Amino acid sequence: MGKGDKKTKRGKINRGTFGARRPRIKKRRSIETKIGIASKATPK
Repeated sequence: MGKGDKKTKRGKINRGTFGARRPRIKKRRSIETKIGIASKATPK
């Protein structure tokens, strides 16, 4: 078990792949877009 193993986290890192052991990190929405500051800040 190590770098060559497809099923371990270290093996996934070595191969540069993702899976159940190493899921992708999803981007979080910024707070500004969530509450809609940009749409409210338009000058009259």
